[in-house]
Amino acid sequence: MTKENYNDLYAFLMVTREGSFTKAAGKLGVSQSALSHSIRGLEERLGMLLLTRTTRSVSVTEAGERLRQTISSSFDHIDNELSLLSKLRDTPAGTVRINASSHAIRQILLPKLQKLTQLYPDINIELTANSGMVDIVAERFDAGVRFGSRVAEGMIAVRIGNDVKMAVVATPEYFAKHGTPQTPQDLYNHQCIGFRLTTQGGIYTWEFKQDSLDVKIKIQGQWVFNESYHSVDAVRLGLGVAYIPEDMIEDDLAQRHLLKVLDEYSIQFQGYHLYYPHRRQQSPALKLVIEHLRLYLPEPI
Repeated sequence: MTKENYNDLYAFLMVTREGSFTKAAGKLGVSQSALSHSIRGLEERLGMLLLTRTTRSVSVTEAGERLRQTISSSFDHIDNELSLLSKLRDTPAGTVRINASSHAIRQILLPKLQKLTQLYPDINIELTANSGMVDIVAERFDAGVRFGSRVAEGMIAVRIGNDVKMAVVATPEYFAKHGTPQTPQDLYNHQCIGFRLTTQGGIYTWEFKQDSLDVKIKIQGQWVFNESYHSVDAVRLGLGVAYIPEDMIEDDLAQRHLLKVLDEYSIQFQGYHLYYPHRRQQSPALKLVIEHLRLYLPEPI
């Protein structure tokens, strides 16, 4: 069955509401003759008379009244939804979905965006923890957060955090029992706590700077996690050596619950960036998130 022309249905509805072809044509921005042609075509396709016309007035037939009642609420619902969409375009409201690592969520997004949600109660923030590289467009995220060097190509990126220094750490008891590594190559003789990259599926190869050269160590050990905070828990239990962002274990280092080694070789990642695809029309809610994170960008170290 061929779908009906919705423009003709809407034209019919406007004529019934205005009670005049002239007034309806003015509301629709078309000529009176074009409007009459649309209504005649609708009646011919349906095989019934919908309107009775005289030189002075227009009245609705029984079939026309039934059709009017059927389509009126549907078009009213569409008009209402379009009005709500227009309001959403102009008003900071709705849900902003962001994909980020747990580290970025805890260190950057959660502490900084909590004030935004207090100021704008109609904005909802949905944070999804994922350490792998995610296609934010395919997965219908509004934005993602990754280290600057790992932002997907073709994205607009806004820096929202300082560089992140990595640290090789273990408990004093572990180092007392297994010895302290002096170079990155010594890590081959240690129980290293692995980090599985969610997207690629492999174990993260530890990266260092040695004699101005990039050095990569394929670590080995009994424990592997795909969540950095679980690696922190494991290293605190003395299960091995971990290579993790230093800001995650600052208190442990200060209280000497954990010891840091190979500091002169450890790298730092370019700070977290919020990235999102180029769009002509960004929601006011996403714009506020971007402005708020940029506003609270910490001073360079």
